[in-house]
Amino acid sequence: MTPRSVPFHRPSVGEAEVAAVAAVMRSGWLTTGPVTAEFERRFGEYVGAPSAVAVNSCTSGLQLALAALGIGPGDEVITSPMTFCSTVLAITHAGATPVLADIGKDGNLDPASVESRITPRTKALMPVHLGGNPCRMEALWGLAGRHGLFVVEDAAHALTARYADVAIGGDPRSDAVVFSFYATKALTTGEGGMITTHRSDLCERLRLLSYHGIGARDDWQYSVVAEGFKFNLGDMQSAMGIEQLKMQDELLEIRTRYATIYREELGRLPGIVLPSTTENCVNAWHLFRLGVPGVRDQFIQRMKERGVECSVHFIPVPLHPFFAEAAVRPENACPLALTLYSQTVSLPIYPAMSESDIRYVAECVRESVR
Repeated sequence: MTPRSVPFHRPSVGEAEVAAVAAVMRSGWLTTGPVTAEFERRFGEYVGAPSAVAVNSCTSGLQLALAALGIGPGDEVITSPMTFCSTVLAITHAGATPVLADIGKDGNLDPASVESRITPRTKALMPVHLGGNPCRMEALWGLAGRHGLFVVEDAAHALTARYADVAIGGDPRSDAVVFSFYATKALTTGEGGMITTHRSDLCERLRLLSYHGIGARDDWQYSVVAEGFKFNLGDMQSAMGIEQLKMQDELLEIRTRYATIYREELGRLPGIVLPSTTENCVNAWHLFRLGVPGVRDQFIQRMKERGVECSVHFIPVPLHPFFAEAAVRPENACPLALTLYSQTVSLPIYPAMSESDIRYVAECVRESVR
């Protein structure tokens, strides 16, 4: 087997994005303006949401959604331990207290664990669609309805995913759904994000708070009416986003085909666990998370020696020193998350790979688990 170099990710960016950004630069209007408004309109239409608010990151979007819903000090938000730190930091930045519920075998929130963590202080659920595989939203919406809770979805990985034939972001039972346009995401603007909502009142509040809390503006006159943030997205990023949005169906088709090849190539290999998917849903395949119980770290090193970069998603929230004090509290115990973390590795899966690359990675997996 001749070694080759397969990085963990390469973005799919072409001349159309370059030209769109250059056109904005030549226009003389670089910050939030008509191009961002058009990006918001197109994105909302794509996922089936009547309102979309562009922001400078998914992290900002999560914090903004909580603030717009009035969640702050004294309130609790239940989320997943199997996520990037930003999910939990958005809760702490809003002044609320994060509570961790455990996960199922798919890495997503276990609704039974969520229910056990609900207290009179709980104000919202923040499910994370890990790797683009949708959470069991029906159960989570049911819990939210029975307990009077908001639902803010962390959909950083989930653009193009569908739950029960509805695009993530398109179901009105969630108050807000927040997407990421970071460099490694299916749709990238380098940095950036989008909040979708079906609530017109919430959309107005999100827009107000996203730009300093400035209300009515008339030429040079403006009025600050709320304690806002500087979370807006500029027209250069939005121009890139519009071009990227046009490719999403095609890119999903490629990632799905590559996931199918991995499954076919690795399905009968002893000692590994293939990723599970939520029934009757479309997985966005942002990640292909492979279980390699007992040999995860050695496996990553062996793959690296063969030129294949792998990663781990994620180091669970309780293992980070910043969260150590909260992690030891019984209400944050997540033993299944810690177990899954020790066994799981993410393989490269992105449209800029060739089918030959995918088959090479699969071959390296077979060699590395022997």
